[in-house]
Amino acid sequence: MSEQTKNEATVTPDLGFVKEVIASGGEDLKKCYQCSTCTVVCSVTPDDKPFPRKEMLYAQWGMKDKLISNPDIWLCHQCSDCTAYCPRGAKPGEVLGAVRQMAIQHYSAPSFLAKMVADPKYLLVLLAVPVIIFLVLLHVQGFLTGEIPRNEMGQISFSKMFYPTYYIDPVFISAALFAVISFVVGVKKYWADMARNYPLPAGSDTTSSLVETLKEIISHQNFKKCGVTKERSTAHMLVFFSFVGLAITTTLAVFHLYILKQPSPYPLYYPLKIIGNISAIGLIIGITLVTNNRLKNAAKAGKGSYYDWLFIVVIYVIAVTGILAQLTRIADIAPVAYFMYFLHLVFIFFLFAYAPFSKMAHMVYRTTAMVFARQAKRQ
Repeated sequence: MSEQTKNEATVTPDLGFVKEVIASGGEDLKKCYQCSTCTVVCSVTPDDKPFPRKEMLYAQWGMKDKLISNPDIWLCHQCSDCTAYCPRGAKPGEVLGAVRQMAIQHYSAPSFLAKMVADPKYLLVLLAVPVIIFLVLLHVQGFLTGEIPRNEMGQISFSKMFYPTYYIDPVFISAALFAVISFVVGVKKYWADMARNYPLPAGSDTTSSLVETLKEIISHQNFKKCGVTKERSTAHMLVFFSFVGLAITTTLAVFHLYILKQPSPYPLYYPLKIIGNISAIGLIIGITLVTNNRLKNAAKAGKGSYYDWLFIVVIYVIAVTGILAQLTRIADIAPVAYFMYFLHLVFIFFLFAYAPFSKMAHMVYRTTAMVFARQAKRQ
């Protein structure tokens, strides 16, 4: 058998997969004629087997197994330099964004939820789940038919809305457990596929790769390499660290409620209020910068898909309803305050319960791919 024969492989195009990539936001895929401009202008691609040219080829040929399990689709940070400089307008950045969405659908469990999150016709159904859950809990407690609850000092108290807290805590604990289990299942499948298609060198160290990857994520150093959308670095860092601040705020609130036995409301000078308010403002500024960057660079980088904009809108609603709930509570406008808090809870549930199936899953799958790439000496 000749060396040429040994290196030959039979390719069976999956035309259904090609159509799905096009329908998911990669509508200009067919314009690509493999000139490799995208790979040349990309600032984050590895020198060895760079992307996104080969990924565009895989997508055009419908090589689903080769593409979905490829860590390089997540090493792409969608800087959109490739899309801006593509001579044919094939928008490689948008194509890889569509492929990442399909990868989430492929690995997430249950996969039908990922398809629902990506399809606008299911939005009301997905929102109806937390709305119904919370309305049932409020009805059981008599909140919907009784007097608006206040604490012993006559203040609006959101902790009285679902009181005692064991009515509401199991809902969010269950949603969090569901999300974590789904992520674990998906990441294990993804890692196994990557390891099968791209064998790791002997003696590779997962721990050190994870530490270096986390350092890279915290510094956002790859985002800073972007050209066309270089402002994304500031925007993403604001959103990222605002989420960190809000996570700290939630931890402190749990500590005050369960350890110190102090229910809300808390004075504005409390550390948890200061951190929470600064983080909320930072989140609004950050997601506004994300929105402005998308709109400003739409002609060069693409306008983004429903999948992208859904995440942006959900973040906006969470931040705005959280601030409005606090302001209307301070102003003692009870009906509006409790309604804003209700909406706030609905969208927080939406964000975290559906995290494994939405754009938020990027932080998990991209981190996984970056760790694998370090072990495989791809970075």
